[in-house]
Amino acid sequence: MDTDVTVVGSGPNGLAAAVICARAGLSVRVIEAQPTPGGGARSAADPEFPGVLHDVCSAVHPLGVASPFFAAFDLAARGVDLVAPEVSYANPLPGRAAAVAYHSLQHTCDELDDGASWRRLFGPLTEHVDGVLGFFLGDKRSLPPDLVTTVRTGLRVLALGSPAWGLLRGDDAQALFAGVGAHAISTMPSPVVSGAGLMLGTVAHTAGWAVPVGGTQVISDALIADLLAHGGELELGQPVTSPPAGVVLYDTAPTALLDIYGDAVPHRYAKALRRYRFGPGVCKIDFVLSDEIPWRDQRLAHASTVHMGGSRAQMALAEREVAAGRHAEWPMTLASLPHLSDPSRIDDQGRRPLWTYAHVPSGSTADLSETVIDLFEREAPGFRDLILATRCVPAAQMSQHNANYVGGDIIVGGATLFAAMVGPTLRADPWTTPIPKAYLCSSATPPGTGVHGMAGYYAARTALRREFGITTMPALSP
Repeated sequence: MDTDVTVVGSGPNGLAAAVICARAGLSVRVIEAQPTPGGGARSAADPEFPGVLHDVCSAVHPLGVASPFFAAFDLAARGVDLVAPEVSYANPLPGRAAAVAYHSLQHTCDELDDGASWRRLFGPLTEHVDGVLGFFLGDKRSLPPDLVTTVRTGLRVLALGSPAWGLLRGDDAQALFAGVGAHAISTMPSPVVSGAGLMLGTVAHTAGWAVPVGGTQVISDALIADLLAHGGELELGQPVTSPPAGVVLYDTAPTALLDIYGDAVPHRYAKALRRYRFGPGVCKIDFVLSDEIPWRDQRLAHASTVHMGGSRAQMALAEREVAAGRHAEWPMTLASLPHLSDPSRIDDQGRRPLWTYAHVPSGSTADLSETVIDLFEREAPGFRDLILATRCVPAAQMSQHNANYVGGDIIVGGATLFAAMVGPTLRADPWTTPIPKAYLCSSATPPGTGVHGMAGYYAARTALRREFGITTMPALSP
């Protein structure tokens, strides 16, 4: 039997698109090159200590509850337990107490040097979180659901993304915001960084930064279960080297279309794809630890997410160095200790995972394990003695785990204002391509990076309307 829709790539966006198409009554097949599904939302047991579970890419999921797609899909109703810890994220600071962002906005403001500026920034946004998410996760082609919040949020993006770095006072608050913005992996200040900081910071004080019990894989597994329940198929270990028949949605880097379609790609579009630029990479380092980290600041012992970039100035310097193709002396490093929210990650011998990313130049072959260990030693003397195993994947090897991560770029080239608003190329509908029946649904399309499923939702919406005349999106509730 012919397949109506083929989805290439089983990341969260590809699976979201597949679920929507299957629920619309179409026959759907998902093809994944890797032997395991999930793309950027996968987990794997440690090769030496199988009771310790590592997340292959993403580990903490602020948008796993908050995004409109997942809110409708309702992971909790499908047995996925997302635990939002009391501490959303924290930022150690050299020579002083750490900056801590609690789930509670009030608690956060109480501990900052100038909590009033943090409240002025986030208070109005947390009171209108749906409008904030509509601004950042909307399709950028429809009227935002809350115009007042859209204007308010947009003005904050511009102010915090300008060289003036306005609105926040105090070294601790400035570092706390910069650490969140650094998830965008871009130079600071910039609208991309300030946008990431505002969206993720707002979610931190509302839904919280959730950790999935049982590892990130459970999110992908829930999507796959729904796909299969509605007649969809999943094929693993099958790289796509030629165009599948019928309608195809690509949860891939845009440049993959050049290899798959070859000379069939229209000349102007091929030229635009060849100009597509990927951003800096990450060096992924997973550790197995024997015990809890002995932080100088004990509040960090409750933080499932820690930003190890130092002060705002240090983070900005590091991101400039990486963007210029140089390794930073103190690289921006993100860390997650998922076992603090999910004790099932601790094996019967007390071993537990530590997940880290360090920002590096694109294509870097460097192993930054020692650099990252030194960062932890600064804030937690004795950290080195806890290490039982170190698993490093340099940026140059990240594409072996996920072909989308060219040069180690986990943002898939989307860390620019153009990409966030317009998409990988200049098109009225960024999920379409000039190739007949071919669509893009990866994080290279709006609204960009993150485990939120919205790029897949918008791509599926476009394909359903254009190819099948389906204008009403199917319900997603269990």
